[in-house]
Amino acid sequence: MLTVAIQMDPIERIDITGDSTFALALEAQSRGHSLLYYGPRELTFRDGVITARTRPLSVRNVKGDHFAFGASSVFDLSRADVVLMRQDPPFDMAYITSTHILERLQPGTLVVNDPVHVRNAPEKLFVTEFKAFMPPTLITSDREEIRSFRAEHRDIILKPLYGNGGVGVFRVKEDDENLGALLEMFTQFYREPVIVQRYVPEVRKGDKRIILVDGAFAGAINRVPASGEARSNMHVGGKPEPTTLTRREEEICAALAPELKRRGLIFTGIDVIGGYLTEINVTSPTGIQEVKRFGGQDIARLIWDAIEQRCGRRKS
Repeated sequence: MLTVAIQMDPIERIDITGDSTFALALEAQSRGHSLLYYGPRELTFRDGVITARTRPLSVRNVKGDHFAFGASSVFDLSRADVVLMRQDPPFDMAYITSTHILERLQPGTLVVNDPVHVRNAPEKLFVTEFKAFMPPTLITSDREEIRSFRAEHRDIILKPLYGNGGVGVFRVKEDDENLGALLEMFTQFYREPVIVQRYVPEVRKGDKRIILVDGAFAGAINRVPASGEARSNMHVGGKPEPTTLTRREEEICAALAPELKRRGLIFTGIDVIGGYLTEINVTSPTGIQEVKRFGGQDIARLIWDAIEQRCGRRKS
């Protein structure tokens, strides 16, 4: 039996029909592992010791009654076998601070995903290491560079460099007069550069989420944007549907696999539109419940197989 501490957002707010952390907790519990729950703000570093105010957690697949807590106590996280770092972005300084603290638990405690490489592989920057598979991309705060990029490609996507879930994503066509106002808004709300990409029209056919476990392909879903919507994220109405991989997508997975394994990124979700790799999600990937719902593999089981193997305690 493993002691598993889960650092996540408020469990009472999750949608258990689609939440990947909930699926991982259910699978861990089914294997007899002991679960502890805490939020990012309950993480403490004091005199070289990393603790969290945790509560024993039990989960059940009952909507509206999906969890129960035991009494809270301060727990030394070095006593945990596994810490699942599963809070959602934004990938801000609070998130980065958590990675700095949690990395001190290793190698005695396995942190999934490896916090060092989570910190060094933000979704929209890590992907630039595989530029052969990317659409034309610009990362800058320079408004004239952005205007020049639109003049060249005519139809572009603007999005926050460290955002998630489709929040703050805008399509700006050649004749759109709102570009200046959008750039003012980005400057006002974000200190970081903006990421700009050539619009890929194939997104109307779907944005494919491909899940890799320890670098190996585990499953995929296609997310089709709602009518009148440029974004395909399920948070904003994207409709999931079953899918298979193209040869190009198999090439992308094969190119990424060695680097994902090297970095200890056990659970990764990549996004591909029209054969172009747009993001590599390593902070809190999702999609495993949708893959299973459409008849694919039980990815929660694959992830725990990989974790147990890393811990040297694969269940017989």
